[in-house]
Amino acid sequence: MTVASAELFRGMAARKVVVVGDLMLDRFLWGRVQRVSPEAPVPVVDLERETRSAGGAANVARNLLGLGLQVALVGVTGADTGRDLLLEELTRADLATDGILIARDRGTTVKTRVVGNRRQMVRIDEERTAPLIESDRERLLATATAHLAQADALVLSDYAKGVLGRDLCRTLIESARDLDLPVLVDPKGKDFDRYAGATSITPNRGELALATGVDARDLEALLAAGSALRERLHLESLVLTLSEQGMVLIGPDGDHRLPAMAREVYDVSGAGDTVIATFAAGLVAGLGWVDTTRLANLAAGIVVGKVGTAPITARELLAAISEAEVGTQAAKIQVAEEAQAQVRRWQADGERVVFTNGCFDLLHVGHVTYLERARRQGRRLVVGLNTDASVRRLKGPERPLIGQEDRARVLAALAAVDAVVLFDQDTPLALIEQLRPDVLVKGADYREDQVVGAEAVKSRGGRVVLVPLVENRSTTEIITRLNGG
Repeated sequence: MTVASAELFRGMAARKVVVVGDLMLDRFLWGRVQRVSPEAPVPVVDLERETRSAGGAANVARNLLGLGLQVALVGVTGADTGRDLLLEELTRADLATDGILIARDRGTTVKTRVVGNRRQMVRIDEERTAPLIESDRERLLATATAHLAQADALVLSDYAKGVLGRDLCRTLIESARDLDLPVLVDPKGKDFDRYAGATSITPNRGELALATGVDARDLEALLAAGSALRERLHLESLVLTLSEQGMVLIGPDGDHRLPAMAREVYDVSGAGDTVIATFAAGLVAGLGWVDTTRLANLAAGIVVGKVGTAPITARELLAAISEAEVGTQAAKIQVAEEAQAQVRRWQADGERVVFTNGCFDLLHVGHVTYLERARRQGRRLVVGLNTDASVRRLKGPERPLIGQEDRARVLAALAAVDAVVLFDQDTPLALIEQLRPDVLVKGADYREDQVVGAEAVKSRGGRVVLVPLVENRSTTEIITRLNGG
C-alpha cells in the first residue's frame, strides 16, 4: 500500500456502509474422511461437529465490521428456524438486525456444506429465487433508503435469490448517487443492465462471461467485453476476479492486472463477499482504484486460505499489507518504459507525480529527509538514480562507494519512494521528458534556472520546487571523517 496502514484503518473506522442483498445462513458439517462408501463410489464423512455463520450479504456486512466500519444490513428472511439462527449469528457478531425483514412468500435461505479433511465435499441449498412480492420490495426499499441518509457507501450483494430485482437495484443506485455515495455491486445473472450507474461491479470470470456472451476461457476477449460493458453501464470501474489468477481492474485508462496473493487455497466460500467489502472500505477510506484493488486482492488471498465462510479482520489485513510491502519494494525499481506507464496510470487516477534525482551514494539522514520533503509536494515520488558509470563521470573514479543495484534497493525500501529509475546520462533531462512529472524537486542549494528539466516540466503546466537540505549532512563529509580528515 502507498498509504500508512494506521491512517488507512483510522479512515475506515468513522465510515458507514449500507449493505442490501440476499441473506443466508451457512451451515458447515465438519468431519474426517477415511473410507469410501460400499453403497456408491463416494467418500464417507465421519461427522465431528457442526458450525453456523451468516452468509451472502450478511457475510459482506461481517467483513466490513471486521475491518472496523459501521454497517447497516438490509434484507429479508422467512419466519422460521433459519431466521432465528441467522439473527443469533448476527447478534453474536455485533451486527444490528433491525433492517432484516420477514418476507411473506419465502423461507430463509440456508446452505449446508459438508467438509471432510478440511475440503468441501458437497453443498445442499434450501432457497426460493422468485422475485420479491411488491409489498416486501417496497418495505425493503424504504428501510434501505432511510439508512442511506447517514451512509458513506452502498453495497449491493446479489446472490440471485430474488431480492435485488431490476427496479429495486435501479432505484437504490439512483438514490445513492443523488447523495454522492459510491455504489459497489457484487453481480449475478445475465441482466447486468440493472446495475447501470453504479460506481463499480466485481464479477468473476463465469459471471462476466454469462452477462456478455463471451467464452470464459478467452481472457483477452473477456477483458474487451468487460471494458465495453463498463462504458455502456457508465461505471467508473469493473473489477474482474480470476480466482487463482488474481484480479484485473478495468478502468478508463486501461487494465491493471494483479496476481493472486493466496499461498494455498482451501475454500473460496465467501471470497467474493470479502472482495466487495474491502473495495467499499478502501474507497470510503480515500484510496484510489489501483490501491483499493491491491487491498481487495490481499484480503481475498487471506480468506481463501481459510476453511468455511470466514470474514477478514483488520489485524489480518494489516499483517498482509506489511508482508506485501516487503515483497513489492524490489518491484519499485523499474526501467524507464515501465516507469512511464506507471506514471501515466497514477496521473489518470488524479495523483500528482513528483520527480527528483541524484546519486544517493552512502544513503544518510540528509537524503532521507530530502526525499520525504520531496514526496510532500505530491502523491507519488519517482527517483531518477545515476548509474555507477554516470556517478564516476560526475564525481571521479573513486565513486560511487555503493553499487547501483544496492543504492536502488535501499531507496526502494523507503516509504517516501514509489519508483526508482536508473539513468546513464550525465543529466536526467531525457528521463524527465519521457516521464513528464507534475512536479520537479531539487535541493535549495540550486537556483531554479540551474535545475535540469525545469523548463520541460513548466512548459506542460508543472512546477519546480526547491526544498531545504539538512545542514552538515553529506556523503562527502562522511567520507572525509572515515578517512580521518
